[in-house]
Amino acid sequence: MPAEMNDFSYRVRRRTLLSMAGLGLGLDSVAAETRTLRVGPAQAVKTLAEAARVARDGTRIEVDAGDYIADVATWRQNDLSLRAVGGRVRLIAGGTSSQGKGIFVTAGERMRIEGFDFFGCRVPDGNGAGIRLEQGSLSLYDCAFKDNENGLLSGNDGKARLEIENCDFGTIVRQQGQTHNLYVGRIAYLKVTGSYFHDGRMGHLLKSRAAVNHIFYNRLTDEIGGESSYELEFPNGGQCLVVGNLIQQSSTTQNPCIVSFGAEGYAAGSPQELHMVNNTIVDLLPRGGTYLRVAPMPGGRVHLVNNLLAGNPYFAASSEWEQQGNHVVDWDAFVLAVRGDYRLRPNSPLRGKAVDPGEADGLSLRQVRQYRHPHTTVALAGPATDPGAIQQA
Repeated sequence: MPAEMNDFSYRVRRRTLLSMAGLGLGLDSVAAETRTLRVGPAQAVKTLAEAARVARDGTRIEVDAGDYIADVATWRQNDLSLRAVGGRVRLIAGGTSSQGKGIFVTAGERMRIEGFDFFGCRVPDGNGAGIRLEQGSLSLYDCAFKDNENGLLSGNDGKARLEIENCDFGTIVRQQGQTHNLYVGRIAYLKVTGSYFHDGRMGHLLKSRAAVNHIFYNRLTDEIGGESSYELEFPNGGQCLVVGNLIQQSSTTQNPCIVSFGAEGYAAGSPQELHMVNNTIVDLLPRGGTYLRVAPMPGGRVHLVNNLLAGNPYFAASSEWEQQGNHVVDWDAFVLAVRGDYRLRPNSPLRGKAVDPGEADGLSLRQVRQYRHPHTTVALAGPATDPGAIQQA
């Protein structure tokens, strides 16, 4: 036994290897399995909870498709990869949680989760999450969150990083208080691409206190009957790039403001920049809402380029904001707005009117992909030529 292994970890690993041998695996096969851990009802390791106990840094965990009920876990290892095999892995809380926080609690560096669905987490304090990111870094790909008190909730580790791609953040539990489809605390970095946020209840579709936010090519639409407050909020500001998103406020919203920046006070010592480029922002509130609200921020920057704003004929903009190529349009500007088709009409005078938005945070702000429903993106033939998020079929 290596010196760094304690007796307990040795016994757990030995039991796992013996179980695998009992399934007919030879010694050579057992050795090959030490880097890849297979989980499922027919595998030696049958639950995610057990996998979390026996996995080492760098383990690749392949999980057989199916429903895993009350199978909750805390992950502290680094460089873990969890991937669904053969279909979706559905994690159903079933009245349980890890640490009273979520179905998964993650605290390791460079963890990746792919193909998992998180359902139904509820905890006594009302902040039950599909995933609770405590610290470290986490990447999600093709995951879904539904019927939780929060979809994903992060802590306030100032070094943490979160990247989300092609995920679905759906219906939130109705309850007192404000729970959110995605709530990110004071972490270093958030990147969200190709994801669908919808059917909020009281809280926000996406709320982030991260120092740097890259929100590219998503759909944040509260949908019919949705009751979210803000669709997109950066309560402490930050360096925020918001490019190529479809953002829609429902008629039953809890707050008339769609996008909010700095409402709870700006983080001291951090750059304050909001760049919104090639977004389509739709207001379905009958009395008319507010597309964007920015708290006063001396020395900060608001940069708005190539956005389309529909549903409210008034855009209450500040004279201090940098604006170019933005347009307030009526419903007939689109192919079929009533069905959610927000492409500009082929004969629209706005076709080809997109301007070069420049760069920010070392990145070009030109739209080069677009959201495709239900939750992915497609590449454009070239940089966007039209204002708004939807460039092609």
